[in-house]
Amino acid sequence: MSKSTRSPAELRNMFGANLRTLSRSYPSISELARRLGINRTQFNRYLSGESFPRPDVLDRICAFFDVDARILLDPVDALDTSGSILNGPVLSQFTGPGVRDVSEEVFPSGFFRFSRRSFINEAQFIVGLVHVFRHAGHVYVRGYEAREAMRQQGLPIDARAREFRGYAIRQEDGVALMISRRKAMTSSFNYLARVASFENNYWVGYVTRTVRESTTGTRVTRMVYEHLGGSWSDVLDAARQTGFKTEDELLPFHRRLLQPGDPFR
Repeated sequence: MSKSTRSPAELRNMFGANLRTLSRSYPSISELARRLGINRTQFNRYLSGESFPRPDVLDRICAFFDVDARILLDPVDALDTSGSILNGPVLSQFTGPGVRDVSEEVFPSGFFRFSRRSFINEAQFIVGLVHVFRHAGHVYVRGYEAREAMRQQGLPIDARAREFRGYAIRQEDGVALMISRRKAMTSSFNYLARVASFENNYWVGYVTRTVRESTTGTRVTRMVYEHLGGSWSDVLDAARQTGFKTEDELLPFHRRLLQPGDPFR
């Protein structure tokens, strides 16, 4: 029988089989159904091929798993995913689960203030602001390099040149961020794990930059992320305080977590 003459039952069965394959990376079907905004009982009917979603629900499912409507016609493993490297057939069982399963509890959306030692002047520290957001089932980060840091490297200081973006990957005890400037001119790897604090809103880890080894420069240093919550006044206040700082100008808890007097190991 050709694809053009498949019966509704055959389409439901193909969709159910593909949905079961896509769901294997998630330890809990209940949690997956919750994240998709679908009733658990109804989701089970999709999985078994007993029912088929409305167009808007199908669109939501496709966006979440980063697939298209061909999951109605062909096995998901056979789909062309050349435009999605991390979820493609080569890496789907390795990086795929990590980029698809960064929950709000692990790493929430919103604005974060970060602090780290400067790579170009070890006597100074950089305080910046990034925005973490979710789109189509993945977690992204966006921010801007400090103007003075770009100026000291002889680089343009306009917003387009300073912008960086990246994506989050769930780790066993935290989250990793892969971040690049436009056209991947420079990249960095960031690792963060939540630390105990009064509002449970701090992460500490390290950042490494992709440059050659140098006897005078630093390629890896500690970094602190502070989630600012939903207050625009706090976000605007943090934005006004970004840029180069001395050790004494760092916020006390940031300074404590960065341990400026102890070498990074």
